[in-house]
Amino acid sequence: MRTPEQPVLRDIVLIGGGHSHVGVLKRFAMKPVPGVRLTLICRDTHTPYSGMLPGYVAGHYSYDDVHIDLSRLAEFAGARFYRSEAIGIDRNSKRVICKGRPDVPYDILSINIGSSPRVNEVEGASEFAVPVKPITGFNNRWLSLLSRIENHQGPLTVGVVGAGAGGVELTLAMQFRLKNELEKRGRDSDQLHFHLFDAAKEILPTHNTKVREIFRNTLSDRGVKLHLGSPVEKVSDGLLRTASGETQQVDEVLWVTRAGGPAWLQETGLALDDGLFLRVRDTLQVENDDSIFAVGDIANVVNHPREKAGVFAVRQGPPLADNLKRMALGKAPKDFHPQKKWLALISTGDKYAVASRGDLQFDGALVWRWKDWIDRRFMEKFTDLPPMEESGVLPDTTAAQNPEEASQAISAVAMRCGGCGAKVGSTVLSRALGELRPIERDDIIIGLHAPDDAAVLRVPPGKAVVHTVDFFRAFIDDPYTFGRVAANHALGDVFAMGAEAQSATAVATVPYGIESKVEDVVFQMMSGAVDVLNEAGCALVGGHTGEGQELALGFAVNGLIDPDEVMSKGGLRAGDVLIITKPIGTGTLFAAHARLAAKGRWIDSALASMVQSNKAAADCLRRLGSKACTDVTGFGLLGHLVEMTRPSGVDAELDLSAIPILPGAEETAAAGILSSLQPANIRLRRGIRDQEKWVNHPRYPLIFDPQTAGGLLASIAADKAEECVRELKALGYPHTAIIGRITPQDESGPIEPITLKD
Repeated sequence: MRTPEQPVLRDIVLIGGGHSHVGVLKRFAMKPVPGVRLTLICRDTHTPYSGMLPGYVAGHYSYDDVHIDLSRLAEFAGARFYRSEAIGIDRNSKRVICKGRPDVPYDILSINIGSSPRVNEVEGASEFAVPVKPITGFNNRWLSLLSRIENHQGPLTVGVVGAGAGGVELTLAMQFRLKNELEKRGRDSDQLHFHLFDAAKEILPTHNTKVREIFRNTLSDRGVKLHLGSPVEKVSDGLLRTASGETQQVDEVLWVTRAGGPAWLQETGLALDDGLFLRVRDTLQVENDDSIFAVGDIANVVNHPREKAGVFAVRQGPPLADNLKRMALGKAPKDFHPQKKWLALISTGDKYAVASRGDLQFDGALVWRWKDWIDRRFMEKFTDLPPMEESGVLPDTTAAQNPEEASQAISAVAMRCGGCGAKVGSTVLSRALGELRPIERDDIIIGLHAPDDAAVLRVPPGKAVVHTVDFFRAFIDDPYTFGRVAANHALGDVFAMGAEAQSATAVATVPYGIESKVEDVVFQMMSGAVDVLNEAGCALVGGHTGEGQELALGFAVNGLIDPDEVMSKGGLRAGDVLIITKPIGTGTLFAAHARLAAKGRWIDSALASMVQSNKAAADCLRRLGSKACTDVTGFGLLGHLVEMTRPSGVDAELDLSAIPILPGAEETAAAGILSSLQPANIRLRRGIRDQEKWVNHPRYPLIFDPQTAGGLLASIAADKAEECVRELKALGYPHTAIIGRITPQDESGPIEPITLKD
């Protein structure tokens, strides 16, 4: 993540990762606006380029060929990437309502969420048909269909509802791919049947007669049966029925018609048309709200109606970016006039395509190669990311739209005080923390919302206190997710000892800025932390927040434990086996993320692992008799294992091939992209016997990789190991693995306690 040198004055929030918004991110990356912060809210980390989707289905492209990595692009643009789904907009408070996280405030908002087939309007369609949009859902079903082909016997019938360009192109691409898959397996491809349905009497109604004729002939030659002039009125399991009474047995139904906007837009009060598309002006602003823009399929440009095609969303990107910048700087947006004629390139599945523009058309294999060149060149803009312009310009405080805000902006760039003068203001803190709802415990006498300067806790009779502290700076631009990871990381030490978490005190550093922006960062971050603490039964009882250059968060955590049930690092016993509950690799992955060298889905997997609590795993290990446990964090797997062997007076054998690894970690480590703490951890290689013979092993660097919110490393009696692994997997730790065993200490002493094997 990049820390801006200037305080944030304006927040531009982008809902959706469509074609227009990826263009906005790229333009802001190349020429950022000082004092303006971008936030992208999107459920999917990889957004598909619609122009290449049929080629992907046909098997001509890989997944990565046709998807733009939003995580990487947002990092390049210095934008915050919130992995979430927008489900509403509160225009009064100017906040985006998100699923599963706090609302996100905006000064300027842009919506580019595409459209979805309105399957709810046809009986049974929502249950038995697969909408092509959103494409992520379609892709999962498509991959499932490809997998089933391997074992399918007999005829396979696919129905596609929607005979526009998208439906026709998808039908031909699917047929081409499935036919090839069957033939590869020595099966009869004539068992494959496709049916195309539409209420219109013609296919491709927005294209000229010659184009329609080419595709009619192509569909006929491929054996695709057309059912036109009557809408599908019911879908049931294995059956389609049209309004004319025609029925067709089908194994799969794809829905590529009746697109519309999401129902939640109706609750916003924004101007909508009958299809729930946002009505926008020539400036791309929504008709009845100057601070909200809409582009792509979700937008209906009232003065320039066009069909729902990716070409328009792509071309709206530059004028949208310019108008967002103008609005952020207090300038009036400019009108955008889309082209009256546009080029459509429609493929037939088999590396053959038809070009259509107005009354013109031409087709052939050369057209497909031309389309392929255009599409690949477009994708290169978002995969081959060039160096960014650095801006050292201080923000123009005239962009602040009221005197108080301007005064705060000037204060924010002034020399900052130290000592208690560096604390975040009490008003900001009281507003941000006042919305938090930490759990209440009977043993918390004075907690967070009391006016006292310290918390007061009660220790139950017969219990001992476990106390630990952790603190680190942010590694990701989403303060809510960062808060969740930081709290989970801090709780790990308490759980690893077998204790119950009782209370936590926070210490946070927040980048200086105007009050409203600082308040939101504190609230987002602490909301994430409190969600995790509450789930663990741990009460947030207080803390301290100060200003600094970078966002950082830590916790001092108290726990309660029965003194006779402590799991310590010194409890390893010869004959036990070693178990780890989570995969490793977070250090190298986030080092790669900062260098734009990590795929977004790798970061998604890492974050999913980092926010998973170790509580249930620790309870399971303690119940099954483990006496030695630690959480794998900054010193890496090897460092923490050495910490355990020395006080236990034993040696250990570590199986490199058995260690679970996060997706992408081997690739980034092999590329030499390692955490800044890695060199210090590598000094522990002296604890490995014959370490020289392992240095070229692909997993060798990863045993030194520092982990954030890593899993538990524990020993368990050999006769309970398999049972323990089964239970941990059933509890939601699917990567749990036996990675080694504990051996008696060598007579030469604990100089080289670790033996590696593969």
